[in-house]
Amino acid sequence: MNASEVYSALSMMILRKKFGVVVFSFVLFLSSGCSVFMAANQPDKKNVDLFNVGTQRSLLIAEYGAPTVTEERDGKEYDIFKFVQGYSTGAKVSRAVFHGIADVLTIGLWEIVGTPTELIFDGDQMAYEVSYDEEGRIDKVTALKAPEPTTIAKDTKCDTRGC
Repeated sequence: MNASEVYSALSMMILRKKFGVVVFSFVLFLSSGCSVFMAANQPDKKNVDLFNVGTQRSLLIAEYGAPTVTEERDGKEYDIFKFVQGYSTGAKVSRAVFHGIADVLTIGLWEIVGTPTELIFDGDQMAYEVSYDEEGRIDKVTALKAPEPTTIAKDTKCDTRGC
């Protein structure tokens, strides 16, 4: 065997190894599954600081969409907003990257832990009842389903963090 034949044989071996690595990486990429996708598609974080006395109704609708319930009581308009409080973009990206790396390092076994984890940590259900003054600004907020149920009224010196 001469030098050019040895070089050609080594080149073919290296090319086959590179091809094998590319195919293996592609298969791992396709098999990394549900937890990465679920982490990246969790609900977005909403700005709950908008539930504050003086906020315009239109701002609430822009952030949360149409209220679940709208009614009039005692001449005042009331809305109930229900939503899922999700996660910031950074948190979602970090979780997806973590799941992807864990999938690769465990050759896909991480999905046994990662997928149920993402099913559990899928945001918090929240609900707020809001009443408005004559100008369409919030004058009272009641947290119906939140981490800490509270009521904020126009005549108190409270904000979303407490009194």
